[in-house]
Amino acid sequence: MDAREMKIKAAAAALEHVEDGMRLGIGTGSTAEEFVRLLAERVAAGLNVVGVPTSERTARLCVELGVPLKSLDELPDLDLTIDGADEVDGNLRLIKGGGGALLREKIVAAASARMIVIADETKVVETLGRFPLPIEINSFGQVATQRAVEKLASTLGLTGDLVLRVRADESLFMTDGGHLILDASFGRIPDADALASQLNAIPGVVEHGLFINLASLAIIAGPAGARVMEPKK
Repeated sequence: MDAREMKIKAAAAALEHVEDGMRLGIGTGSTAEEFVRLLAERVAAGLNVVGVPTSERTARLCVELGVPLKSLDELPDLDLTIDGADEVDGNLRLIKGGGGALLREKIVAAASARMIVIADETKVVETLGRFPLPIEINSFGQVATQRAVEKLASTLGLTGDLVLRVRADESLFMTDGGHLILDASFGRIPDADALASQLNAIPGVVEHGLFINLASLAIIAGPAGARVMEPKK
């Protein structure tokens, strides 16, 4: 089973949690897109749902495939969000933001009664940090903000490069909200909770890719099929 087949398996298992009449948060990324494709088939067959997309990219795919959409302002209370992750640990703490949509993803997840993470087994880690942590920052004062992040990392015993994300043409990556992203290659993050709370205290940090206490369960696909992970604590 290749990587895409595993993503489809996880997406299909998540779709079983979608009920008629639900208000859905719809995530961003390659695994979430497989979910959108499967959801569109169910919608075409008569399933009645309304989605709130977490990115312009997801919105375009939903429109193309016929999944009904509304904004989060129109539907501020959601039943369920289904989204991917770049990493997930045993307590369902996540690193997200590899696709650059972390701010909207976190807002939508927080507005949902439940969040289900869909991923392949390569995303499961014992300790977060193998994947660079995306930190969304304001373009104003970006150097000062980066220095503040570096200082915070040092106090927590974290080292590694902080690099402004660029596109293939070497232009600066801009999020849907018009912000920049610092990718922090900290490696192992022993205390993700402390890092998350202290990053929030830096004025230039708009949001970060540590998703703590948001996921209700994770559906993890591997060669043997899909399995469910629930928080250990």
